[in-house]
Amino acid sequence: MKTAPLDKNKHDRKRFDCGVEPLNNYIKLMAQQQSTKDNTRTFILEDRQHPEFIIGYYTLAMTALNLNALPQKLQKKHKNAQAAGLIARLAVDQRYAKQGYGEWLLIDALHKLLAASDTVAFPLIMVDAKQGVSKFYEKMGFSAFLDEPNKLFMTLTDVRHSLGQ
Repeated sequence: MKTAPLDKNKHDRKRFDCGVEPLNNYIKLMAQQQSTKDNTRTFILEDRQHPEFIIGYYTLAMTALNLNALPQKLQKKHKNAQAAGLIARLAVDQRYAKQGYGEWLLIDALHKLLAASDTVAFPLIMVDAKQGVSKFYEKMGFSAFLDEPNKLFMTLTDVRHSLGQ
């Protein structure tokens, strides 16, 4: 399996349904536009039998880092950091749910952000989890910010360790 950049001429965005309307609307209406404006990058996992079908997707961007929301130890370590990598969205179509694609997409996103950090340094990867999804990210090694339980982070050091690098 491998991801590909979203291509509105190839991928059937209208068919995608993860059961969460804001995530459905983003892939259908906003993702290509935001990529064209260089605000985000969206990557698609294609169905091998039907490459136009979207199994799932994630969107990456950079975001401002609020150091005060981090544990004290990380505040001191990264006191000059201003940005973090962001997994802004991650969703799997309901037809492909409960088959491990969410975990696969998350690991692929982490690999891409880790590679980006080799060129443009940033100390953390953040996730804005939708309601009820925080446990998925915690299971994968993310920790909640002190003031926002649906905002989670993982240090690049921890990402490298968990990916065996």
